[in-house]
Order: sequence, then C-alpha cells, then structure tokens
Amino acid sequence: MTSGREGLLLVDKPAGLTSHDLVDVCRRAYGERSVGHLGTLDPFATGLLLLLFGRATRLATFISAEPKVYEATIRFGTETDTDDLTGIPVRTAPLPRPVDIEEAIIALTGDLDQVPPAFSAKHVSGGRAYAAARRGQPAALTAVRVRVDRWDVRAIREDSADLTVTCSTGTYVRALARDLGRHAGSGAHLTALRRTRIGAFRVEQAHTLETITAPNGPPPLRALRVVADD
Repeated sequence: MTSGREGLLLVDKPAGLTSHDLVDVCRRAYGERSVGHLGTLDPFATGLLLLLFGRATRLATFISAEPKVYEATIRFGTETDTDDLTGIPVRTAPLPRPVDIEEAIIALTGDLDQVPPAFSAKHVSGGRAYAAARRGQPAALTAVRVRVDRWDVRAIREDSADLTVTCSTGTYVRALARDLGRHAGSGAHLTALRRTRIGAFRVEQAHTLETITAPNGPPPLRALRVVADD
C-alpha cells in the first residue's frame, strides 16, 4: 500500500486515541504506508499532532527540535502513579497557597533536570518504563535535561490551576505537574492537556479526524522542504 504521497499533515488529536491510532487512520485515508508522527500525545490529551508522509519523514529531526506550547490543568493535593488523572493516587498533601504556586513556577523555569514519569515510554533495561511500572516494579529513571521557557497563569483556584507552558521537546508536562506540586509543598497531577503549537505550526491550522476520514477524501498534504542557510 503506497501512493507516493509526501508532505506534512497537521491534526487536532481528539481525546481517547493514541498518537499511533491516528497514524493508522491516516495510512488508510491516504493510502500511504510511510507515515510517522512527531511528539507523542497521551491518549487523554488533545491538540496538535504533526504527521509526516513519504520522503518527508526524513525531515523529522528538523521539526521535532521546535519548542512546544501546551495548555494544562493541574490539580493539587494528590499525586498519582502516572502523574495524571488516569493513575492511582499514591500520596495526598495539603493544598498550596497561590504564592507557593507562583514561587514553584519560578523554580521550574529555565533549564531543568527532569525525572520522566514512571509510566513513560523511556527505554530501561531492554524494555519500556511503563511495562516495569505495570508489573509493580517501577524503574529508577535518570533525569533528563529539558527547558521550560515560560509559564503563563490563566487561572488559579483553591485546588487547581490552568497554565500555558512553553517548553523544549522531550519535556513531560505530566512530570512538570508532579514537580510543581512538590515545589509548592503539596502534591499534584495533570488533569487536562492540549498542545496548541509546535514551532510555527498552530492547532488552529490543524484538521480534525472527521475531515481526514470524510467521504470526499482527505485534505491535501503540505509540501515540505529544507532551505539551506546562506
């Protein structure tokens, strides 16, 4: 199954599907086997997913290095084993004051050494971290250097906050939620996540799943090319 199609597709991923699920949908819709996605989104998350088709997949490294922007909702007072709403509560703590949250945001801005979530796709001892965590034997994960460029506070409530995070590729927003709670003297986990931007690409430019699977055929792909610096 190959059509020779190549290019870029911006997709607004709905909740409930994995990133790989969307790849499979697009393979069928476009009749192209060579399709890859950039920047995995967890099943509960929504928003911008970039898919490369055909020979355009060779450009993945150029795009994946672009900064990403997320809208996140973080709930305080409880940590979970997955660092998000899909997990089991493992610790409770008093709710933080708004000033504690603001100070924690300052501490978690810039270059950070971030420990990935126990339930992540990190390779550990020949397997994935989430597989070991599911067996009840979570792996000791090594901290990874990431960068958080900025946090924009949209709302702070008694037990939660709505925040916009601009960060480097490889940053786990689930882990940021966990660490924000700890730095604020509380506990926290992620309850909602939407990616709105990757580099110059915005979710407002993305196609929905319904558009891609429409009876009259999927939307055209964007052409991609690398322009050499002078």
